[in-house]
Amino acid sequence: MLALLHPVAQLSLREFSVHPSTTIGIGLFAAAYLWRARQGPSPEDLAPVGQQAPQSPDRPGPSGPQRLAYFGSLLLLFLTLNGPLHDLSDFYLFSGHMVQHLILTLVVPPLMVYGTPGWMLRPLLRRAPLFGAARKLTSTTWCFVIFNLVLAFWHLPPMYNLALASHPVHILQHLMFIAASVLMWWPLMSPLPELPRAAYPAQMLYCFLMVIPMSIISIYIAMADTLLYPAYAAAPRILGITPMQDQQYGGLIMWIPGGVFFYAVMTVVFFKWSARGEDTEASAQVGWVPGASA
Repeated sequence: MLALLHPVAQLSLREFSVHPSTTIGIGLFAAAYLWRARQGPSPEDLAPVGQQAPQSPDRPGPSGPQRLAYFGSLLLLFLTLNGPLHDLSDFYLFSGHMVQHLILTLVVPPLMVYGTPGWMLRPLLRRAPLFGAARKLTSTTWCFVIFNLVLAFWHLPPMYNLALASHPVHILQHLMFIAASVLMWWPLMSPLPELPRAAYPAQMLYCFLMVIPMSIISIYIAMADTLLYPAYAAAPRILGITPMQDQQYGGLIMWIPGGVFFYAVMTVVFFKWSARGEDTEASAQVGWVPGASA
């Protein structure tokens, strides 16, 4: 029987466990954002890659809502990877992991992407090989494939059980979830017109198709007749949930709330499309002006 990642302790809502690796990583992301915001954009940062920089540009920093979204994402990331939810998902319940997983993939990344102005990222694209690689990786097809491959890979029983048994692998799992999820959100929320969002009809199809692999994985977990992740069977039982029930609940949490979330995003995309009144790719981009794509 695999051991849990950490020694099992009593779950307490009064104690908040903090893990240095996550705290240091989140602190570095916060510091980098503050440094870049204080530095502000150069004229070249404000022009899409390959276009001439404006002569006398305004140099605004991140807006208030962007700062709120970005630091809100880091706070949510901290609360998800530390404290009771972390302990519940690592020590006790697979279903707790699924709640954590949905927050890491469906809530934190869109806040992070929305909170990051495009000019902060543009210096990374000035080298032609990096720009070419970024164009390919942020295409709708690659974003779809990468996210779902990462999702499926880390829910294979050998890989998931390895992540429970090895702290470095566990960290790698979370990093891959977050990175793949940022990519997954890119066709819907890209802040860079040179790495564009998909057109609104394509965004709706993208969200619809995204539900299918997630449903297949969750049905596989929920309908399995054996324990896929036996480490949780060694944990103390809480809430009267058996290991098999816990596994079934975990699959259902991925399947139903995860699917409903994407359908909700589809609804938002539809109303944005309706409000803008155009179905071109240009009309879906940040900073689009009505009539500019005509």
